[in-house]
Amino acid sequence: MLTSERKTLIQQVLQRDGRIVAKSFAEELGVSEDTIRRDLRELAKDGLLQRVHGGALPSSPAVADYRVREQMASSAKEKLARAAATLIKPGQIVFLDGGTTNLQLARHLPQTLQATIITHSPSIAVELAHHPSVEVELIGGRLFKHSIVSMGAVSVEAISGIHAELFFLGATGVHPETGATTGNREEAAIKKLIAHQCAETILVATEDKIGAASPYLILPLGKLATLVVDADLPDTLLKPYRAAGPAIVKV
Repeated sequence: MLTSERKTLIQQVLQRDGRIVAKSFAEELGVSEDTIRRDLRELAKDGLLQRVHGGALPSSPAVADYRVREQMASSAKEKLARAAATLIKPGQIVFLDGGTTNLQLARHLPQTLQATIITHSPSIAVELAHHPSVEVELIGGRLFKHSIVSMGAVSVEAISGIHAELFFLGATGVHPETGATTGNREEAAIKKLIAHQCAETILVATEDKIGAASPYLILPLGKLATLVVDADLPDTLLKPYRAAGPAIVKV
């Protein structure tokens, strides 16, 4: 089998099974494990999968430019965001992470809701500027253009002084083995800090993020309080997520 054929097959198996185990896959094809690991390294370099111990997982498509991500699964994001917005109760202090799904969540907060929204996303702050009864606190710092959020020492200092009830986390992938992940080390650290400062963390995940992984861990699944997903996802797929601890809300 040619290298290109093996790589195509690897991607097909990842799409079908959700993971590749290098040793068993090598045995199945009758090639050395080193050959498969080399294929995985090259595919990972091209952003086509995420290598993990012993093999690989699907790479998240949610690592594209922000403007591109705004167009991805827009109707699904809107549906999930509408449902997630109902989880915020009057009087609560809530941290909204950056990201296109959370931007939709901000757009669908009930006009009668009285709450305090903290965010390090200028886009979300602007979206909420005309909400009649939501107080908005914007965290400053250096702008990370890929995600349109503030980061750096100024952000860390401000976030460290905050205590909120809910954190709506943005992630590029969520997988039973790797947890909630993202593609930038510093952004992952900021998200982890925010989660530490909040009583509960909620992840609203479109279908393309389920079973996908990115290089940097934010939180293991057991640290998530709630995972909001599409109702069409089969229970067999969600079983390992539910077993890890978070409540699964299907909408």
